[in-house]
Amino acid sequence: MNYILKNIFYFSCFFILNLSLVNLGYSKPNKASLPEPIKETDYLDVIHENDAKIKLGRALFFDKILSGNLNISCATCHHPMAGTSDGWSLPIGEGGRGIGVTRNTGEGDHAIHERVPRNSPSIFNLGAKEFQTLFHDGRLTRDANQPSGFVSPAGDDLPMGLESPLAAQAMFPITSGTEMAGQLGENPQADFAAAGDLPAIWDFVAEKLKAVDEYVNMFEAAYGIGVEDISMVYAANAIAAFESVVFRSDNSPFDRYLRGEKSLNRVQKKGMRIFYGKGQCATCHSGPFQTDQAFHAIAMPQIGNGKGDGIEGREDFGRSRVTADDQDRFKFRTPSLRNVVLTAPYGHSGAYNLLSDVVRHHLDPLESLYNYDLSMAKLPKREDLDVIDGVVMSSEIAVNEIAQANELKKSKLSEREIVQLLEFLQALTDPKFLDMRDIIPSEVPSGLPVFD
Repeated sequence: MNYILKNIFYFSCFFILNLSLVNLGYSKPNKASLPEPIKETDYLDVIHENDAKIKLGRALFFDKILSGNLNISCATCHHPMAGTSDGWSLPIGEGGRGIGVTRNTGEGDHAIHERVPRNSPSIFNLGAKEFQTLFHDGRLTRDANQPSGFVSPAGDDLPMGLESPLAAQAMFPITSGTEMAGQLGENPQADFAAAGDLPAIWDFVAEKLKAVDEYVNMFEAAYGIGVEDISMVYAANAIAAFESVVFRSDNSPFDRYLRGEKSLNRVQKKGMRIFYGKGQCATCHSGPFQTDQAFHAIAMPQIGNGKGDGIEGREDFGRSRVTADDQDRFKFRTPSLRNVVLTAPYGHSGAYNLLSDVVRHHLDPLESLYNYDLSMAKLPKREDLDVIDGVVMSSEIAVNEIAQANELKKSKLSEREIVQLLEFLQALTDPKFLDMRDIIPSEVPSGLPVFD
């Protein structure tokens, strides 16, 4: 009898201890709540592309020849030295000088005219099959019913032959005056952009590539085509192949933990339990890449020059710009959290420079919104731009509208739990991306500078 009573006592203590841990948010995640390990089959077949195509894509990614004024490349806003972003809340696009947080707004007549209106997203794992919709507002998505295979800002002008959403996305930065084309009157590419003639831009850029002998040889090696067949579609497919292969990230400590390794320390495990439990982070940041691929309004502060909506045209209505549904106002796509500690600042407008600040925003979005200070962003100073940056957040009406659209519930974590959660987010970092210097070429076929 004593033996039975002793076992009942031990079992009761064990049950009470586990119940207490659950109430404190320290319960072990239900196995079903954790994502399956990332598999080879989670990626598009582009991961098996030939080396010549990847080499071509790498050259194009870093070459300023794609821009109107020959002064900016894809890598400028998605640089390996800045976690495949650029380190600023809002990118310094066409007209700026330098790389990453050393980049300035340029000088004189060729200085930038405005900040790029949305934060430059990272490009990790965009070769995975689940990334069928791209851009913060999801304005590009795969659709087999469209002639090109995609719904996009180009409509029926988007050509056929693009192999993935990532390739389709690569067609668009060169068509934006703010991003890569330049301003009306500066060059033909900029003039086409101002006129909204996207096919003319793509043809013009292809002609520039045809004029470089090394590129002609590289397109032949990658695709077996002659100079007359070189097009922006082939170029975009090569860029996407490069990005898909080189920026594939699936070997973080968390990935290894999911594969059965003991790769997380005690604090990271506690943070993981909060992420998949009490913190409810996985409600939206779900799946193998920590995104539900959906759109949510979470009261994210709006800074910068916006997208032409609302107060003085400085607001950004997000997903509703695509759907024309007011219920989608201020909704933006859930970002993947892979390598998140490398990809600051955060939010569609880069409102938060620190990961800890954006985590706290998620815990109490309305308090964070109403107490937002522009110093929490990271923006290069310029008097005319600085005036614009705070227009929306200075408007009680605009801020209230953002608050009313919020769908994220307030939650409470202790300071210790926040630290543990941040430690887990550190565990989403793939070590090979801590040093990406080898990805950057020392020169490109056009001969234009790579590091300027």
